[in-house]
Amino acid sequence: MSDTTDTTADTAQDAAEETPFSIDIDVLQETLEYIRPALQADGGDMILLGVNEGKVSLQLVGACGGCPLSTMTLTAGIERILRDRVPGVTEVVAV
Repeated sequence: MSDTTDTTADTAQDAAEETPFSIDIDVLQETLEYIRPALQADGGDMILLGVNEGKVSLQLVGACGGCPLSTMTLTAGIERILRDRVPGVTEVVAV
């Protein structure tokens, strides 16, 4: 019986390792909360819209929503931090 359990566990572990886009939502939320005060200090904020195959979709709101530098904030700031701190994040897009 233990052979079946070990095989099932190994198969589940192999499947988890084969999905490079699996993102721990708790780590993602924690990292977004780390970033949020910087946006709020400038009168903006962000809303997590979803995660799909390594791509994180965010909506920038408040002052950040209409700021001409929001693209730079997104790629040079938010995306860089998320890619460093959250395994599986490959891209961040503003919706």
